[in-house]
Amino acid sequence: MRFSQVDVFSSEPLLGNPVAVVHDADDVTDEQMAAFARWTNLSETTFLLRPTQPGADYRLRIWTPGGELPFAGHPTLGSAHAWLEAGGVPVTDGVVVQECGAGLVRIRRTERLAFAAPPLTRSGPVDEADLARIAAALRIDRADLLDAAWIDNGPGWVGVLLADAAAVLALEPDFAAFGGLDIGVVGEYADGPAAIEVRAFCPGFGMAEDPVTGSLNAGIGQWLAGGRLPTAYVASQGTALGRRGRVHVERVGAEVWVGGDTRSTITGSVDL
Repeated sequence: MRFSQVDVFSSEPLLGNPVAVVHDADDVTDEQMAAFARWTNLSETTFLLRPTQPGADYRLRIWTPGGELPFAGHPTLGSAHAWLEAGGVPVTDGVVVQECGAGLVRIRRTERLAFAAPPLTRSGPVDEADLARIAAALRIDRADLLDAAWIDNGPGWVGVLLADAAAVLALEPDFAAFGGLDIGVVGEYADGPAAIEVRAFCPGFGMAEDPVTGSLNAGIGQWLAGGRLPTAYVASQGTALGRRGRVHVERVGAEVWVGGDTRSTITGSVDL
């Protein structure tokens, strides 16, 4: 099968978040998908299949080393890039429609690929018991959590706001205390090319921290864009891991679009 490894959310080589993409994977079993995802040891590995829903250009299955996800952002952009690069032609010009566990996701093709954030499966305030757990997991005081909300679009995200970007970058979490939580942390920059610094702590995915996270940034945009944050902004992520991810978020009416640069770094074939 054709294979691509795509770097997502960076215009510079090797500074984004890679996703492994297996093309024409209709005959690959669940067991083989899970084994290959563990073997690549990337935050996500995806498999392109024939669509089953009307209007979809392809179907995507998304796996972490720990299991399958209904939706994830950087795999969505990276897989769309790989599908287009392999000669895929969307039914609707300028828009790719991806079928995945979260339903149909639209991906627009302009200066860069961007996906329409799927509806949140869980939203709203976070109760005090969970806030105490989050503070303990992040090794900070409860008072340092300026705001929080459930922003789950599949992976389980809870978002928390800290005083500034420096506070986000200073975090040294206690991963043994997460107890199933997947925590996205946001802090604003006073000035500069990025509005916020984001970190994604997700031991439930089979990793401590994800370098650059589309699903989390989608949830953050639905939570904060047009309110605490401008309607269009750039998020920085991956700084603490030596990456330079840049996520472009834009609210257009009720929709939030999440975009980033994509480039293939490895192409070839894979035999499972």
